[in-house]
Amino acid sequence: MKQTWRWFGPKDLVTTDDVAQAGAEGIVSALHHVPTGTVWSHDEIAKRQAEIARLSDGSPSGLDWAVVESLPVSEDIKKQQGDWRQHIANYKESLHNLAASGLEVICYNFMPVLDWTRTDLAWRLPSGATCMRFDLTDFAAFDLHILARDGAREDYDAGLQEAAARRFAAMTDEAKEALAGNVVYGLPGAAERFSLEDVRAHLAEYAAMSEATLRGHLVDFLSEVAPVAQELGLRLCCHPDDPPFPLLGLPRIMSTEAQYRAVMEAVDLPANGITLCSGSLGARPDNDLPGMMERLGDRVHFLHLRNVKRETTEVRGSFHEAEHLGGDTDMVALVEAALREEARRKAAGRSDWSIPFRPDHGQDILDDLGRKAQPGYPSIGRLKGLAELRGIIAALSPRVVA
Repeated sequence: MKQTWRWFGPKDLVTTDDVAQAGAEGIVSALHHVPTGTVWSHDEIAKRQAEIARLSDGSPSGLDWAVVESLPVSEDIKKQQGDWRQHIANYKESLHNLAASGLEVICYNFMPVLDWTRTDLAWRLPSGATCMRFDLTDFAAFDLHILARDGAREDYDAGLQEAAARRFAAMTDEAKEALAGNVVYGLPGAAERFSLEDVRAHLAEYAAMSEATLRGHLVDFLSEVAPVAQELGLRLCCHPDDPPFPLLGLPRIMSTEAQYRAVMEAVDLPANGITLCSGSLGARPDNDLPGMMERLGDRVHFLHLRNVKRETTEVRGSFHEAEHLGGDTDMVALVEAALREEARRKAAGRSDWSIPFRPDHGQDILDDLGRKAQPGYPSIGRLKGLAELRGIIAALSPRVVA
């Protein structure tokens, strides 16, 4: 299993020096500054590779750009409107440029409007550490009273509506502004940032779209780009919905094993694969992560290993980011399933037998609390997670290989 680390580029407060000292072997990055839907040029790709290859003093880092996360899919493609056909053509050209630069694994997602969604980006734990959290009552307060979405009341029962109203009434103006900012938070340096008006406009365009229609749009997209990836020797891997249940009246199509299987079967090419994110999928109590790795492992091209603690037993409920070995997913069983899949691939002579993974997200601990890096991506919290995962791999590998 190749140990990688997400890095957001030169503006990231966690440096390549930090990554190298953490013992990671490769970098997961993207060209966040390039507008979604446009071509990633050879020059921009080469520039990012050069940035990854150097430490702050100019000496070699020993790191390579191991995984692209993400080559984003535009809202036009997801909705099949506007310039969506040109955007697909540009996506194909970007794939050609990435392949020519030696990249092989490309992660993307097909979540409408918003990427991952949290209501608190620095929730304090009893230990004094902070983490990201999704609180369903806070989210309902945002949806019902801040965004004031048409039809929102149909998505919440009377008890939750009453709780959200009380929560909203107790909020200061600053708390309301912070909640709205947290929900629509984006990646650092991203070309697209949404205001509440932007979100409302996108939601209106998705209003009549069903889950089946959105899945059809994903299949149409993959029918175009997966054959190109296959020919180029690339591996595409779709990240799951985060959280893995419907929000804001939007359809969710990559939240369960059955949904992933449907898309893999619809475009049945090895290049059409999965980013198995144990944190995103683990927020649902009905997702069996070790079982998914066993049953779908042939198409798992990338692993996000993180854990969440569910605060309710419902499919749609509150949760927070846990320590990598402390949440509701059996991380030892999941890593063991991944190692077994690697052994199967190696025995079959597959060149992609080693599955890249990264310690996804992390709690802010120690000096992280003062550094104020990208929420979810602290240096020491992820270092702790990587060390724990490395320990599992070291303990299990001899037994699995034998």
